[in-house]
Amino acid sequence: MNETLQCSPLGIALAILFSGSMATLFWWMLHVPPALSPQAAKARQSIKAWRRILVPTVGEVYSDRAVEMACRLGHGQEVTIFVAYIDEIPRTLALATHLAEIEQRAADVLAQASEIVKRSGLPVESVARRGREAGVEICALARRLDVDLIVMSMRPRLGATERLFGRTSNVVLRRAPCEVLIDRPA
Repeated sequence: MNETLQCSPLGIALAILFSGSMATLFWWMLHVPPALSPQAAKARQSIKAWRRILVPTVGEVYSDRAVEMACRLGHGQEVTIFVAYIDEIPRTLALATHLAEIEQRAADVLAQASEIVKRSGLPVESVARRGREAGVEICALARRLDVDLIVMSMRPRLGATERLFGRTSNVVLRRAPCEVLIDRPA
């Protein structure tokens, strides 16, 4: 019984495809990616840990830029963005004083910031608060909401008498219970 070996083109193609896929699989299994240094691994893990981001806004272009930056930082992660408007009430008035004009401004600013976040597809919550100093209120709100990051933006033009950081930014940098990212537009 002399049988001849028959090779079909389909069989040859399947054998080559199978051999190629197995070679690729073994190559992938045997080539371990380069190890990250402990510092790089820690930095990468801390950025992935952001789940709640607070963005104080005043409705100006530089504030909207901070909202957009927070959205980009949260893109691809399960991040909730909190946009906040802080009404600074002078000490000569009671905190509960009804100020319709300021309340309307807060509603308009928060609606504008919320729209930016909604366009990026992230969940958003709006918060309006009153206080004597915006920086102190931002820090208190960050504690209350248990946020992982505060994203702020500075006014683009500083006056001659102002320091590098304004009063609000300075207070937030010193007292925040979490990481703070401050953008300075060019």
